[in-house]
Amino acid sequence: MPAGLGALLAAASVVVAPMASAASGLPLSGFGDVVVDAAHRQVFVSGGPSSNGVVVVDFNGLVRRTIPNQAGADGLELSADGSRLFVALSAGDAVSAIDTVTLAEAARYPTGAGTCPTHLARTGDVVWFGYGCAGTWAGKIGKLDPAAATPVQGDRQGATRFQRAPLLASSGTAGGPLVAGQLALSQSLVQVYTVTDGALTSGASSDAVGANLTDLDVTGDGATLFSAAGSRDRVEGFATQDFARRGAYATRPRPVAVALSPDNAHVVTGTSATDLLIHPTGGATSTRTITLDGGEALLPRGLAWSADQEYLAVVSRYGNEAQPRLSLKYRPLDW
Repeated sequence: MPAGLGALLAAASVVVAPMASAASGLPLSGFGDVVVDAAHRQVFVSGGPSSNGVVVVDFNGLVRRTIPNQAGADGLELSADGSRLFVALSAGDAVSAIDTVTLAEAARYPTGAGTCPTHLARTGDVVWFGYGCAGTWAGKIGKLDPAAATPVQGDRQGATRFQRAPLLASSGTAGGPLVAGQLALSQSLVQVYTVTDGALTSGASSDAVGANLTDLDVTGDGATLFSAAGSRDRVEGFATQDFARRGAYATRPRPVAVALSPDNAHVVTGTSATDLLIHPTGGATSTRTITLDGGEALLPRGLAWSADQEYLAVVSRYGNEAQPRLSLKYRPLDW
């Protein structure tokens, strides 16, 4: 074999995967939440309180199906085994469970009249829902345990009161913690709960995250939470035990989303007016930039990783269009 030919053939055999898919419009009137289902190579996007469907997009960026009759489909959460997608039905007073293979509704769990379940988080096999209808000024936390004789229990938040449905975040492990934050107010309270035998116990609480909270994420060990708030020009980290500060990541003013990579080694941040920045956790500065398409604006809580860390889903909006757009970034940590 001539010198260098072996190296040339080896290089020719390497398949280069696309770095990103173009942002494509979704048949929704708004945006609620986004979840990446790596096992079945699909992304779920809900339309929020004014929509009645969940869109299913494959990893090529093509819409496979819209799951109908999901009244006010908002918060989304995969079950621990990935077989179910739970959907908070803020206009249906229920949480539905979608089979992630057949994409059909497998169960529906009523949460009570006038509850408006909006945000979801999971600890082990238990799904928690932040609920409270607009204008009631009475947000609470409910519990959904599909295996229990009485699957749904409300008013689990203890003495803490939220002025609207709280945003929830967790590491996903059975022991929690569960973090609940008050969205879009001039004083954004965040309450940390420990989870023991399916019950919540209040821990540390603080308004140190600033005003107009938009997003929360929690490390896999549950020790640190990250917050994006409109009054800040950075995403901030706090210890869940006592809200001691655990770093800050510059974003420019008014960050709207934060997403930890599944290995907790990187933090992705973004505002509605700038490109996305990838920071090493604990690093001095961002090391990578994800450039959005011209005219695209990242939506609040519009970032989601696949569990295998291969894809980052980005939900945005073009100009003043109500219709959200989805793009998939392939291996953005390798760029």
